[in-house]
Amino acid sequence: MMAKRKIAVVPLWDDEKKSIWMLPGYMDGIRDAGGIPVILPLSSSTEDALEIFDLCDALLMTGGHDISPALYHQEKKESCGQACPARDQMERVLYENALVNGKPVLGICRGIQLLNVLQGGTLYQDLPTEYASDIEHHMKPPYTNIAHMVQIRRESPLYELLGIETLGVNSYHHQAVKELGADLEVMAESEDGLIEAVCHAKQKFVWAVQWHPEFDYHVNPASRKIFEAFVSASAT
Repeated sequence: MMAKRKIAVVPLWDDEKKSIWMLPGYMDGIRDAGGIPVILPLSSSTEDALEIFDLCDALLMTGGHDISPALYHQEKKESCGQACPARDQMERVLYENALVNGKPVLGICRGIQLLNVLQGGTLYQDLPTEYASDIEHHMKPPYTNIAHMVQIRRESPLYELLGIETLGVNSYHHQAVKELGADLEVMAESEDGLIEAVCHAKQKFVWAVQWHPEFDYHVNPASRKIFEAFVSASAT
């Protein structure tokens, strides 16, 4: 029997408690899809991060802090939230290593934003002040509810996986993709035109979504299929 694939999970950081933590949905979503989630230590040591990642088969880039605007060559606005430099640095190294070694990557919320920045793209630092819209992108719980719809492009791998053009998603973010990074292709957009899902055109599985499948995978077949596709890709 084939060994289960080990999925490296980027930890969340609590500024107040000065500690790493994790939402169970990330772990359970991977586990239910047949993988073994491995929470990485938050380390500024490139060598340590790569040594641990070498033991894993794929990378999950989780939600969390805002991304430092310095990474996309912009000044930080007052409306931009707090960044986590240690995460920015560690994930950059892990992402680049994943690309070189052909390891699958799935980005969620902050994950799509950082992936876009690492590919040379930019972000809206704060949607309420930079992007006029009637769509609710920062919903209140429960996060199993639908906040808005996204349109899935028919030519995208996401459409190939789900077989639908419209998907209701949850939403909890105040930053978003602005200028699309190099080699990225849009897989889905929200009703107000924001990029909601992307993939890397030159990699077998580097996907990212702006919504949160970790919150509703247990009741949403589309979210469950995304986790399953990610874990399955790590075995090929």
